[in-house]
Amino acid sequence: MACNKPVKKREINLESDNESEKLNEILNPEQKEKMMSSLVLKEMPDFKMEAFNAETGKFVTVSSDQYKGKWTIICFYPADFTFVCPTEIAAMNARLDDFRKMGVEVLAVSTDTQFSHKRFVETEPLLKGLRMTIAADPTGQVTRSFGVMIEEEGVALRGRFIVNPDGIVVTEETMAPSVGRNVHELIRQVQAWQHSYKTGEVCPANWKKGKKTLPVNTEIENLTGRVGDYVTLEEILS
Repeated sequence: MACNKPVKKREINLESDNESEKLNEILNPEQKEKMMSSLVLKEMPDFKMEAFNAETGKFVTVSSDQYKGKWTIICFYPADFTFVCPTEIAAMNARLDDFRKMGVEVLAVSTDTQFSHKRFVETEPLLKGLRMTIAADPTGQVTRSFGVMIEEEGVALRGRFIVNPDGIVVTEETMAPSVGRNVHELIRQVQAWQHSYKTGEVCPANWKKGKKTLPVNTEIENLTGRVGDYVTLEEILS
């Protein structure tokens, strides 16, 4: 599977008749457009999937409708019963209370079935006490709509999306399978987006809760070309 293979260059030439035919067989025009472009500043794709709710131990149905009006993280991972994936899920679960305190919904997704998810949670030691919901996308339809499908393998890239209460994707992070993501950085990003959404201020590089933001909503003329008078490089890097 993707998790245990070296990263290789993927040769996709849309000008090639063979490649175009392959993509056209798999994707409709809307899906192909999403695959080739970022979802940032666009509406989160609609979806409906079967899932395993590890907190209740029950199979459930999840849909995009239930996340409307909420801060949401949609986190794709390559596959159950792999190696990096359980470390990421366990790390997210360890900070689940923090996400919930921030009013953030978290949904993990892979192309495995809900039955595979259940068995994965029951057998992997790192997932003991898991409380997250893991959605099943065995057809790959949702994974493709978010633009993170590895077509040759039928699994997802490590794609992570932050969606604001208006249903707009504000952050998209996509990685090859071999390296896991940082949950602490994810929390920092959510805090920054929530602050910006609430205040209209913008957050400089490395911003953390309690540090200076840039009040462009009230002082845009004073800040234009003079950001360094307001915040120093030392403050940014501290």
